[in-house]
Amino acid sequence: MDLGLKGRVAIVAAASKGLGRAVAEEFAKEGCEVAICARTAADLELAAGEIGKATGRTIFWRALDVTKPDAVHTFVEEVDKKYGRVDICVTNAGGPPAKTFLEISLEDWRAAVELTLLSNVYFAREVLPRMQRNRWGRLITLTSVSVKQPIDGLLLSNSLRAGVTGLAKTLANEFGADGITVNNVGPGFTLTDRLEELVDKRAKDAGVGREQMIKNMSAQVPAGRLGRPDELAALVTFLASERASYINGTTIQVDGGLVKGLL
Repeated sequence: MDLGLKGRVAIVAAASKGLGRAVAEEFAKEGCEVAICARTAADLELAAGEIGKATGRTIFWRALDVTKPDAVHTFVEEVDKKYGRVDICVTNAGGPPAKTFLEISLEDWRAAVELTLLSNVYFAREVLPRMQRNRWGRLITLTSVSVKQPIDGLLLSNSLRAGVTGLAKTLANEFGADGITVNNVGPGFTLTDRLEELVDKRAKDAGVGREQMIKNMSAQVPAGRLGRPDELAALVTFLASERASYINGTTIQVDGGLVKGLL
């Protein structure tokens, strides 16, 4: 299937590892010009080199903090100047810490708002006007299945990712007539560093070993296993494609059936 992505310019945030990296590599395989960012320069340089080696593409990268609007502005402007346009933006950020309500400080709440919600606002403010001028664009947020079914121990994520979904739905309504789609992708239990944090906390709270907790979590999934980052990346790439031009304002989970609700 030709996804029509060759030559498109794609930004992927938090792409040095995990889900973001998998998405960036999938875009590169489809022939996109790919620009990635994350906090740590060494990790980004390594990821860019490995993706480039695997796909034959040159990956543009910059180390930055997505909670800093000026840094996001500079990055998007650099990408625009280098490639002449921005077609696709995948927002993503490491999740807030796994804590219960009484463990969460007010500073934790403020930091989580910046990381989980406002980082999406900062990217949207930069890329949507550029996409609007070109009458084509794809804004895709990586959220979590927690927007449909809260996850125990992830109160900050449960609360704020729902806000991201509301933001994306509203943007889809506002910019749909400009040839821009805005969608959310919600990963379930996927094998990333973020999942390792959740596994460790749950194992400690339950008084069991890590391997047992992974088995317990896998048993909650009808597919009987945890997900792989490339499985989520496949959906993100499709949503960014020409084939998905009429999919707008929706949230699709990639979770092996974990969410029990109908919608």
